Amino acid sequence: MRNRNNDSRGQVIPLPWLENILVILGYGAIVVNALFLILIFIFYSFKTDIKIPRWIIIFNIIIFVCQFYFHFIFK
Repeated sequence: MRNRNNDSRGQVIPLPWLENILVILGYGAIVVNALFLILIFIFYSFKTDIKIPRWIIIFNIIIFVCQFYFHFIFK
């Protein structure tokens, strides 16, 4: 306990590469969710028949709003 490293932020083993991957996946999820919603909007505007349940689309809209608020407005 005496040789404790002060820059480890309370971690037993510092894993900066894992933190970087989680940040990339977090911002990547916003991009993927936005692309999905844009494609759904395009399909609905051209009135094509898609086989995606409505609850998945509504859930993705809710998640996208939360993601956008957390990453761009809250910070």
